[in-house]
This record gives sequence, structure tokens and C-alpha cells, in this order.
Amino acid sequence: MVVDNLGRGERTRAEITQSAYHLFLERGFHGTSMREIAKEAGIAVGGIYNHFKSKEDIFLAVLIDYHPIREVLPALRAAQGETIEGFVRDAAMKMVSTVGKRTDFLNLVFIEMVEFNGQHFPQLFGINFPQLLEFTQRFVAGHSELRPIPLPILVRSYLGLFFSYIITEILMGKQLTPDSEAEALSYFVDIFLHGILEKTDPGSVKVAGQVFSKE
Repeated sequence: MVVDNLGRGERTRAEITQSAYHLFLERGFHGTSMREIAKEAGIAVGGIYNHFKSKEDIFLAVLIDYHPIREVLPALRAAQGETIEGFVRDAAMKMVSTVGKRTDFLNLVFIEMVEFNGQHFPQLFGINFPQLLEFTQRFVAGHSELRPIPLPILVRSYLGLFFSYIITEILMGKQLTPDSEAEALSYFVDIFLHGILEKTDPGSVKVAGQVFSKE
């Protein structure tokens, strides 16, 4: 996080969250003390309470400030495409290119899930939902071929596409062949758009890779 060009109070707050961010990643939430955060930020422990009520408030600020959704949203707004498929592919490529292999956000997610049972995620999602909804409205505008799926579900499914790709890339990327790895994102987008089943004529059935007429 950039702390330059901020007022004194804002700068101190940013330095606290930045220090806490590094400590949380290294030691976890419960393994980090307020005294350690204050020492890392170069302020007195009492000075933290001028900006945060508790260590949990600091963690929530860290989760909001450092979660990659803040970087993903501008990438989504910049997505272009003459067709819905082109638009979805461009948005996916921009998201992956923007976030890259940032493993730190996974650590934050694991801390949130393990130490807080995910209780802060609704607040994080609520902050960013209007922009996600705006992107999804662009996604569906003028595309009558789309199934009538509620916009919030489309938001969830598209974010699921992105995060599942990033997580499996980190966990499994080195196990894939170079060719399959290079095409992985394209396959993820294909599955999101078309599913995993090949389309066949309603009057036919596919058996052992061959299509037969039902007549």
C-alpha cells in the first residue's frame, strides 16, 4: 500500500495496516500482538487505538485494503469485446494478468476462514458488490442468448471462475504440461460459458463418442 501523499492521520493508519498485513501473513491473526504491530509501525501501542478499536478492526482493514478484488475491479471495468464470449475472455485475461501469482491473498483468505470462520467476507463483498453488479450488467446487456440467471448468481459464478483458476494454478500448475498450462485459462472460460458436455441434436444421442439418431 502506498502511504505517501496522505495526511498525517491517514498516513499513520496506513502504516498500521501495512505493518499488520506483513505480521498477519507471517504469524497469523492470533499469533500477532498489538504490541508487535505498534513496534513494526513505529508508534506507541496506545497510538493504535486512535485509529482502530481492536486488533480485529485492524484485520478487517487489512482484508479490505489488500484483498485482490480492489485490483480486479478496475480490470473488469476495462474489459472489452464485440461478443459476449470475447468480453468474458478479455475480462478473465485482464483479471489474471492483474493479480498474477499473488499468493498473499490466499494467506489472508485462509486466516479469515480458519480464525474467523469467514465472518468478515459478507462485509467485504458488500463493499464491492455494486461495482461487481455493474460489471455483470455490462456482461448481460443486449445478449438475449443468455439464460435468465439472477445477476447475483452470475457475479458469484464469475468470481468463482477467477478464484478457482488462481487457486488451482498455485496448487497444481507445476504438475501440468506446458501446453495444457498455456491453454488452462481458455478452458476455464470455455467451461464457464458452455459447460463440460458436448452439445448434440435433441433428436440424437451420443454413445462412446459417436452420435446416433433416436429415430
